[in-house]
Amino acid sequence: MTQRIIVTGTDTGIGKTVFSAGLTDALDGYYWKPVQSGLDCETDSDTVRRLSGLPPERILPERYRLITPASPHLAAEIDRVTIDPDRLELPATPKPLVVEGAGGLMVPLTREITYLDMFARWRAPLVLCARTTLGTINHTLLSIAALRARDIPLIGVAFIGDPNDDSEQTIVAMGATRHLGRLPHLPQLDAGTLRAAFAAHVDVASILERSA
Repeated sequence: MTQRIIVTGTDTGIGKTVFSAGLTDALDGYYWKPVQSGLDCETDSDTVRRLSGLPPERILPERYRLITPASPHLAAEIDRVTIDPDRLELPATPKPLVVEGAGGLMVPLTREITYLDMFARWRAPLVLCARTTLGTINHTLLSIAALRARDIPLIGVAFIGDPNDDSEQTIVAMGATRHLGRLPHLPQLDAGTLRAAFAAHVDVASILERSA
């Protein structure tokens, strides 16, 4: 079976879409965002299309495109859309598939289910993206505990931001997980600079090995 890798974060706005773009490019794969909330600005799929440098057909269409920029459960209610979890099964692709969640693990898709519930249903290996700023130890270890409680296979933690050796090593040691590298903030962010930074700073070989 073709590799399927989930990319999620400890919170919203930490850079997991940029990480997803870099990973999809590094794997020469496909990208899928199951649910997009908010269509006024560049969507996550648009960002990945721009930063990955991959052909447009490698960016799979979202199953749900919600106009309202809010948590999926609320955006769907406002837009009068019903999100059906059965329509969110992972698509088959001829090359590795990178699937991006929204916000953190407990973001609700409906009033009954969260992204964590979908990750448990999919059982695909998962990369957890984490900040390097203050508070990351608590947020990341809580996320790791939630994943382990649901028996979701964790590939490791990918850090995003300025170096913070103590926080990074504390998370890896206390979370008993793998350090997948740290993607720095890039003053000039485009497909070329992201590809170079990803090659230099992210352990793609470990991601491939642990997602096989």
